[in-house]
Amino acid sequence: MMLVIHDIEVYYGHVYALKKVSVHVDQGEIVTLIGANGAGKSTILNTISGLVRPSSGELQFLDKRIDRVSPHKILSLGVAQIPEGRKIFPDMSVEENLRVGAHVVREGKVIAERMGNAFALFPILGERKNQLGGTLSGGEQQMLAICRGLMTAPKLLLMDEPSLGLAPLIVQEVSRIIRGIKEQGITLLLVEQNARMALKLADRGYVLETGRIVMTDTGRNLLGNESVKKAYLG
Repeated sequence: MMLVIHDIEVYYGHVYALKKVSVHVDQGEIVTLIGANGAGKSTILNTISGLVRPSSGELQFLDKRIDRVSPHKILSLGVAQIPEGRKIFPDMSVEENLRVGAHVVREGKVIAERMGNAFALFPILGERKNQLGGTLSGGEQQMLAICRGLMTAPKLLLMDEPSLGLAPLIVQEVSRIIRGIKEQGITLLLVEQNARMALKLADRGYVLETGRIVMTDTGRNLLGNESVKKAYLG
């Protein structure tokens, strides 16, 4: 297994955010976390990337324990996160944003190659490489956030609400891109409010309610589950 989360608990003050959560992700999979706002989905991603420390439990990435490791070290091991709301640098150009994403890379040739790959994935970003990030459309900013995450050549990519606030046509494009990332051999853990889209993409999924895992199955089976349909698919 690439990622193993075992019985983690996270508290914000005296309020628990995650209670005995266990999740695993195998190499090459797309795994999704679905649930209502506040269920703990983003907290799981932030715990994996080291931004939140669990009070108990263990996380292992490629057989290395990471629940007491710094975010910078976790990034260097091959885990990158694309945060909710994109969080690009609006006063920096597209190219500068991508260079920030490659800050752990030392070789200029490697950075140039990865930037070329980013512009091949999203030609519009290549056309606007000197444009300030804040002047891009929401869809273009999401493309930039994805490419910034890919600049580290991650083994595991954590994506937090990549379709949030985007027009339906752009959401379809984001789905296509996620499939393409998987085809490049990158494993994905996806948090997505658009449960239908996420489950169509996912090999497996976990359903969270108030900080607990209440269901897990293949994406296909969860799509057909009556409880999931009623609660999340409308």
